[in-house]
Amino acid sequence: MRKIIISILLLYIIGCIPVLAQQYPQQSPWHGFIKHSFVFGGRQARIVAPQQALPGNPWVWRAYFPDWHTDMDSILLSRGFHIAYIDCGDMFGSAEAMQVWEKFYDYLIHEKRFAEKPALEGVSRGGLYVYAWAKRNPGKVSCIYAEAPVLDIKSWPGGKGKGRGSLTDWQKLFKAYHFTEEEVMDFPDNPVDHLETLAAFKVPVVHVVCERDSIVPLAENTAILEKNYKKYGGNIRVDYMTEGVNDVGHHFTIKDPEQYADFIFEHTIPLKQTLSSEKFVHSYGSMSNALYGIEEKKELTVAFLGGSITQNPGWKDKTVRYLQEAYPLTTFRFIYAGIASLGSVPHAFRLQADVLNKGKVDLLFVEAAVNDLANKTPAAQQQRAMEGIIRHALSANPYMNIVLMAFADEDKIGDYENGRVPAEVALHEEMAKYYRLGFLNLAGEVQQRIANKEFTWAADFKDLHPSPFGQEIYFQAIKTLLKKTDLAYKNERPVAVKLPAIQDKAAYDNGRYVNVNKAAVLKGFLLNRNWQPADKAGTRQGFVHVPVLESGEAGASFNFTFRGTAAGIAIVSGPDAGMIKYTVDGKPPKIIDLYTQWSGGLHLPWYLVLADGLPQGKHVLTVEIIAQKNKASKGNACRIVHFLVNE
Repeated sequence: MRKIIISILLLYIIGCIPVLAQQYPQQSPWHGFIKHSFVFGGRQARIVAPQQALPGNPWVWRAYFPDWHTDMDSILLSRGFHIAYIDCGDMFGSAEAMQVWEKFYDYLIHEKRFAEKPALEGVSRGGLYVYAWAKRNPGKVSCIYAEAPVLDIKSWPGGKGKGRGSLTDWQKLFKAYHFTEEEVMDFPDNPVDHLETLAAFKVPVVHVVCERDSIVPLAENTAILEKNYKKYGGNIRVDYMTEGVNDVGHHFTIKDPEQYADFIFEHTIPLKQTLSSEKFVHSYGSMSNALYGIEEKKELTVAFLGGSITQNPGWKDKTVRYLQEAYPLTTFRFIYAGIASLGSVPHAFRLQADVLNKGKVDLLFVEAAVNDLANKTPAAQQQRAMEGIIRHALSANPYMNIVLMAFADEDKIGDYENGRVPAEVALHEEMAKYYRLGFLNLAGEVQQRIANKEFTWAADFKDLHPSPFGQEIYFQAIKTLLKKTDLAYKNERPVAVKLPAIQDKAAYDNGRYVNVNKAAVLKGFLLNRNWQPADKAGTRQGFVHVPVLESGEAGASFNFTFRGTAAGIAIVSGPDAGMIKYTVDGKPPKIIDLYTQWSGGLHLPWYLVLADGLPQGKHVLTVEIIAQKNKASKGNACRIVHFLVNE
C-alpha cells in the first residue's frame, strides 16, 4: 500500500510540474537581483525583480538575448523596474510569436499587475519582435530601445543585400512564417514598413548601432527605419558605437549605458494612466455563436457594413489581421460592404444585395451613427432602419452575432461635453440592449479619453475619418470585445435568436433593391445601361458604370408599382441634380430637392424613403421632375440607380 501511495504522489507531482513552475517559479541570483524563472504556455519565461518596485510596476520587455549587455537593465532594476522575457526562439517576430507575446502581456498586466506600457528592448534579431509587437499595439509601448536591430528579414537572415545572412536561420524563418521563399521576399510588413501608426502614437525610439556591422548592415535596416519613421513625424535617435567593436561590427561596447536607462526612465515615468476599453465595450447578449464557428467549425464569415469609415483602410483591416493571427486554424471569409456617405437607411435596403446574398454571415459589424448625423436622417427613419437591419439579418440567419458600433465625430464629442448622449449613439445602444447584441460606444470612448488628457481631437484623432491614431483606437476596442468574447466562451453549442416583438411596425425589416427597369409609363426617362458622368465630378464605387434610369427634363415622369410597406429611390445626386414631385397611390403630392450640400463636386449616392408605414399590399409610386430647382444646381437631373422597397 505504501508503494502504491508513493507512486500516486509521484504521478501527481509530475503531472503538476507545469502548474507549479508557473505558480512557484525557480529563483536564482542575477547581477545582484532575483530572477524568477518559470514556464508560461510551455515556454521558458523569466521576471527579474527589483529590490523595491516603483509604484505601478514599470517594466522592460526584453525580446531576445536576455543576458547580453545587462548594464542598462541592472540600472533600471536598481531604480525599481522589472525586466521580463519569454523565450520565442526561432520565431523571428512572426504572427505566431506575437500571439505568445499577447498572452504573456495579458498575464503580466492582469496577474502580476505590471504597468500597461512597457519599454521594449530589442537586441539584434530582437528588433523583429519589438517592432512586430509595437506596430500591433502602439498604445501599449512607452518607448523602444534597439541595439544593432534586424529590421528587414531579407537583410537578415535572408542575406539578400550586402549582409552575410544565415542560411540555417533563413530556412527556419520559412517555417516560422509559414511562407515560401517567394512569399518571404514579398513580405510587406517588415519593421521598416508601415510605421505611421507607431509615429502617430509618438513612441520615442533609440537605436544603438555600429557603422561597420556586416551582419545587420546599417543601410538595409536602421537607416531605412529612421528615414521612414521621421517621414511620419516619429521621434527617433540613432547613436553610433565605436568602442569594443568585433571583427564583423555586430558586437560592440555600449558607451555610457546609464544614458539609455535614463531614456527609458524618462519616457516611462511617471506612468500614464489610460482608460480601459472595457468600459466602452458591451456584450448585451452572448457572442458565443461566433466563437463556436471559430473554435469548433474552424470557419467563420465576417461582414462589415458601413460608410466611408468602414470602406477606408484602417480598423477593418486591423480586425481582419487580428482574427487571422489569433485563430490561424480557422478559415475566414470576409464581406466588405462599406460605401462612403451611406448610413442606416441605405444599409437597410442594401443589406440583402451587398451582404446576405454573398453567403451565410456569422458575424456582422454595423456602423451608421456618423453618416446618420451628417445626412440629417430623420430620427424615425433611423429607428426603422436600424431595427430593420437587425431583424432582417437575424431572420436570414438566427445564429448570427451582430456588433453595433457608434463612431465619433465632433458633434458627438460636443454632446458628451455638454452632458448629452448623442441621439445616434443612444439609438444604437437601445437597439443593442433590446436585441441583445454587441455594442461599441466609440464616440463615448474618444470623448472620455480626450477628457482624460490621453490625446486631443485636433492633434491626434483629427477627423471623423480617423487618422492612423484614431483607427487604432477603434481597432483596440474591437479587439477588446473579441478577447472578452473568447474568455467567456465555454464550448457552448450555437443558440438561435428568438426575435422579440418589433418596436416599430414600420421598420425596414425586409428591405430590398428593385431593378430600375421595373419603372413603367415612362415619359422623358430613359434607361442608361452604363451610366457615367459627363462632367468631372467624382463618383462612388457601385454608383458608376451601372444601369441608371435618368432624365434631365422638367415634366419627365414614370410610375413604379410595388408590393410592400415602404418605397424609395437610390439616386446619384450630382452638380445638376433637380427636384421631383411624387405621390403614392394618388395621395397629395410632395416635393423633394435631390441636390445635397455635397453635390457640387460629387455624384453622391443618396437614398430617399418616399413613403413608409404603408399597409402591406400593392402600391403605385409616381415621380415627376419639376422645373423648380436648387439655386446651386446646374440642372434638373434625376438619376435613379435602385428602387427601394420594404417587402
